[in-house]
Amino acid sequence: MTDQQKRLIKKSFENKTGKVPEKIRIGNGFVDDYIFEDHGASDIPINALRVIFNIISIISNEQFRPADRPKQLSLFDEEFETENNIFASMSILNTKISPSGTTKQVIDAYEYLAKFKMRWYKSINSKGREIRTFGGLISTPSYDKRGYTSFLISSYWLKKIMVIPEYNYVLYNLVYKIKNNKHIIFAIWLSKIPEHGTMLKLTTLNRKFGLSYKTANDLCFKFLKQVRANLDQYNNLSFKYRYKADQIFVTPYQTSKLLSSDVLFNADEQLNITYRLGYFRRKYHLSESEMYHFSHQYRNIAQTRDMIEKSYKEFIRRNRLLRIKSSNFRGKEFLGYIQELMIEIYRSTKAGQLFPNGYAVII
Repeated sequence: MTDQQKRLIKKSFENKTGKVPEKIRIGNGFVDDYIFEDHGASDIPINALRVIFNIISIISNEQFRPADRPKQLSLFDEEFETENNIFASMSILNTKISPSGTTKQVIDAYEYLAKFKMRWYKSINSKGREIRTFGGLISTPSYDKRGYTSFLISSYWLKKIMVIPEYNYVLYNLVYKIKNNKHIIFAIWLSKIPEHGTMLKLTTLNRKFGLSYKTANDLCFKFLKQVRANLDQYNNLSFKYRYKADQIFVTPYQTSKLLSSDVLFNADEQLNITYRLGYFRRKYHLSESEMYHFSHQYRNIAQTRDMIEKSYKEFIRRNRLLRIKSSNFRGKEFLGYIQELMIEIYRSTKAGQLFPNGYAVII
């Protein structure tokens, strides 16, 4: 047998309890080398991302920082980095990958991961010996009639998942709540950027996420706006964005903090909010897509809701002075007018003078 054909299996991982963590720890080394190689995001399909999230979930109890547990690193080296082509085995329930039970989706996901980045990988063990491993993240997937798929994980990628000197948390359910794979990959990238945010050029963001927008305005309102709406709703970390010429500024924020301080409504208040949103939708002929972000901001963030109501009151006042029917404004035109008033009112406050671009975005 050739070195490529020989595979030594040293350990088996399984989820004995069936429980999954609320969040998983993704090592920065794995993110940089597997998902963002050469500074560009790999277009990994959603079902393949589910496989990756479940692998990390199952291995989560074995993860460690070498600075905290140097002995554990030594044990890993002794078990997995002594010979070439050492693997661990794992099985995942197929419904975890395709909740609808579609066999083709499961097979396609494993085929993708088996072929993606299939090559020889080299690492140096603690004794200075070069260890070689052939394959992708997984190898030899086997579809089981009992409802599981079994496969092997190479020691090279296993180490990047288990040994995590630096890591960030990502919600496990993100791959089930959000259907767009680019939005999930953006969430993984967002977890790595500093709290004060970062700036990227249009060309850089296009290249990083495999996009082709011609202007920063298009990228912000056709991509980032949709990503933010999803993360606001389903993730513990979302972001604000703005642009200047071809420079795009992204600043993360914790949605859980907003929820804990702002979304403390009783049933009556929720009902009143629902009626109010229905009033806006009917009176100003807002479409479902136009209501999506507006209603999320109005319902979930008290400060934004107050600002919308102040702006709406000013909107009515100005129209009455000009003897214009407020219902003449419809759809995007209405939301655009309210957004302008929100910016105007916000910038008249102390916070607006200090942070002029810190206003809430409703469109």
